[in-house]
Parts: sequence; C-alpha cells; structure tokens
Amino acid sequence: MSLASQGRRAVEAWHGWRHGLMALACGLGLGLGSGPVRAEEWGVDALMRSLAQTKSSRADFVEQKYLSSVETPLESSGELSYQAPDRLEKRTLKPTAESLVLDKDTLLLERKGRKRSIPLQSYPEVGAFVESIRATLAGDRAALDRNYQIELEGKRERWRLLLRPLQAKAAAMVSQIRFSGQREHIETIEILQGNGDRSVMTITPQPQPSN
Repeated sequence: MSLASQGRRAVEAWHGWRHGLMALACGLGLGLGSGPVRAEEWGVDALMRSLAQTKSSRADFVEQKYLSSVETPLESSGELSYQAPDRLEKRTLKPTAESLVLDKDTLLLERKGRKRSIPLQSYPEVGAFVESIRATLAGDRAALDRNYQIELEGKRERWRLLLRPLQAKAAAMVSQIRFSGQREHIETIEILQGNGDRSVMTITPQPQPSN
C-alpha cells in the first residue's frame, strides 16, 4: 500500500475516532477518579486538575453522526478505555465491530479481521490532535492553549467547554468541539467538522472495579 493511500486511510480513521479520543481525554477524566471541586474554584484550570488525577478509566458510548450525504443520523455504540500515560482505545460493538488503539505514537486499526499499523509522525495534522489530547489527559493547560482557543461557559452545575483549533489545517478538519456536562461529569461531546457534518457522542462511565 502506498504512503499516500495509507495517509488517506489514517485521516478517514481519525475522522471516525476523534470523538472517542476526546471522550477519553475529557469525559472519562471528569467522570471517574476526580475529587470534589469547590464552586469558587470552578474553571478551566479546575478541569485540568481533575483530568490529571485519572490514571485509567472505562466508559460506554453512543454516537450519532449527522452527514450531509444521508438523511438520517448514523448510530454506533461501544466502549472507550484509557491507560496512562499514552494508551487509548475505542471499541465499536454496533453496528459493526471495530477496534482502534492509540499506543504511544502508533495508530492500530482492526476491522473485519484485518489489522493495520499507522505511524502518526507521517501525518502531522492527525498528530496535532493526538498531542492536544495527551496534553488534556496530563492536565497540561499550557500545551492545550498552544493548539486551541478555550472557552468555558456556565457554572459548575451546568457548563459547556468550547475548543476551537488555532491552526488552519486543523480547523479545516474540525471547526469546533463542544463538551456539555454538570459538575465533574461530562454528558455529551459534539464535534463540528469543517465540511459542515457533525456528530454527537453520549458517554456513560463504567463502575470502577472494587479493590
């Protein structure tokens, strides 16, 4: 397979996977393993502190994609998982089984019994999103600021976090990412693509195993 063909496949895979990665970066970090945050401290920095506490987590997801090419939304569901410091996984169970794993700097795809390994350093536009996600998982506000314009609306009881890519190439892929939730829990993630398509993911943290 040519490098150009691999590149196209990597970007296509990323389009379908970035919801899962961002859910891991923000949804799981807020939903599991986070201590209480006093109301007067609520803000972006408080979110970062909560995320930095999460070392591993799992969640169920339901995703709906609204595409200009189809009349009804496409729905999929499955599981998300994160293991610090750099392993992320999205396992789609319905309607078609698919596994996508980010392990260090390699994207591993498995679909219909076929496996593919793609090095992210070959695709800077994809790698930029990955580094932003890793910065979020690490609670690195400065690194996140380098890639996104950040805006937090509302109060701790009901809030919305908006991320807008600063780089033109990244913005051409994703114009805006919207997280909605309450307190330390994220409920939905909406991603608006540069071509006008959008998708909405609802996540539900799985119970932590007892020690």
